Amino acid sequence: MFPIRDHNPSGRTPYVTYALIAANVAIFLAYWLAIGTDERALMQFFYDWGMTPVLVTQSGSYDTLATSMFLHGGWMHLAGNMLFLYIFGDNLEDEMGHVGYLVFYLAAGVAAALAEVVAAPLSEVPTVGASGAIAGVMGGYLLLFPRARVDVLIIIVIIFRILPIPAWLVLGLWLIMQISGGFSAVPGDGGVAYWAHAGGFIAGVVLTLPVFLRLGGPRFWTRTKGQPPHPEARYELARSRIPKVRRK
Repeated sequence: MFPIRDHNPSGRTPYVTYALIAANVAIFLAYWLAIGTDERALMQFFYDWGMTPVLVTQSGSYDTLATSMFLHGGWMHLAGNMLFLYIFGDNLEDEMGHVGYLVFYLAAGVAAALAEVVAAPLSEVPTVGASGAIAGVMGGYLLLFPRARVDVLIIIVIIFRILPIPAWLVLGLWLIMQISGGFSAVPGDGGVAYWAHAGGFIAGVVLTLPVFLRLGGPRFWTRTKGQPPHPEARYELARSRIPKVRRK
């Protein structure tokens, strides 16, 4: 189950969101094509530029709090993160403005990395990925547009179905899964950085509060009913150009 689009069109071109997607893809291609399948060289690259908690706490490698959010472990890791950024990023950029949104994104990413450091300060496993920053985007989206409809693709064996679900349910369930995963995972064992996701999400909510209050706070929810502040997008299946043939 994962979101594929929302019904919340933005009022301006999200240049920063597009630039962030382009930067993540370009950086991934640059080191992936250079290193290839050399696993040892790739791990050394991640150790140097990814966020390794023990190096932050004991060596002061604070620059990796930022560099790590532009690295990804594989094609699917990159594709999943960029899909989430594409779906939810444009609406926050619309409300925050281009510069404000960029600052918000970077701050949420750093906060997410710090959350992972706090959870496992002596871990020697490098953490990479934009998911912490994107979790912040999701947290901000939830605060501003809790009832915006998000189309979710549900796959059950061979059954494929797209259902429109309120953002508060999609993003709320996602946050619960991250917190649950964080408590069940062994700190420092690698895998999914659950606490980075949860920390980024919470940081996103907090960092979006000034925008929420500027828009009127609870009155903004009353005015928009938690939905997009402009006409929501509607998607319909296009009519097939193949002529119908009647049976005789």
